Amino acid sequence: MAIQRMDNVLIVVEDMDAVIAFFVELGLELEGRGPVEGRWVDRVIGIDGARQDVAMLRTPDGGARIELAKFHAPEAVAPQPADAPVNTLGIRRIMFAVDDIEETVARLRAIGAELVGEIARFEEAYRLCYVRGPEGIVTGLAERLG
Repeated sequence: MAIQRMDNVLIVVEDMDAVIAFFVELGLELEGRGPVEGRWVDRVIGIDGARQDVAMLRTPDGGARIELAKFHAPEAVAPQPADAPVNTLGIRRIMFAVDDIEETVARLRAIGAELVGEIARFEEAYRLCYVRGPEGIVTGLAERLG
């Protein structure tokens, strides 16, 4: 038996509104948002008394989702260092295919995102970059060439 699909990626955040705004500006669509708590949550995540707000965003094609969670109890634990470089162990970025990398970076910069390095060309196939958004979330952008 094989997996059916990747359902979503979870990002724990402090400023839910800022992170939602970032991903909506990138082109994701907000599916829903609301509180989540109860014994079933405690059992799934292994933390008793968890209370959180959750938002679900999806890509325009509906093929991928990002789940955001803001914990009210217990308080979220901050990673160290806050703006860890991309060679830090663990999940470091998510990547999206975009139509126009320059235009996408300009829109994200207008709401406070920063280019991590620069927009670079990979052979004759892609233009790529990393952008650091709210709360240090690193997002890769890939524009197919040709």
